[in-house]
Amino acid sequence: MLDSAAMITVFTPKYGVVEVKPLGVIWGKFPDVYGPGNTIMLDDIRRNFLMNPQNGLKIKPFMKAHVTRETDRELVKLSKYLLKIAQLDDFTSLNHKHWERYCAKEEEEQNE
Repeated sequence: MLDSAAMITVFTPKYGVVEVKPLGVIWGKFPDVYGPGNTIMLDDIRRNFLMNPQNGLKIKPFMKAHVTRETDRELVKLSKYLLKIAQLDDFTSLNHKHWERYCAKEEEEQNE
């Protein structure tokens, strides 16, 4: 797990100086277990993926839990996506940017 304590500061022309979460830390520490083909970073801030954009999956922030906990279904949808792609040997060809569309398409096909 990489939380804010593991973030590093980088400069990009588009965003300036920002803090990002480098998956290379995990890949370097556990090279026989984790790598670009089997790692996904979930976050509600897209710029945290700057160093590893192919591995980033943006989720909606969980806000106002006391009000939305009964109706928030983000993790339910996400679990369906993760279960579906878990069958793959390598995630590098996936575009996680459209993970919600992929789930909606799957549901449509099942309902036909």
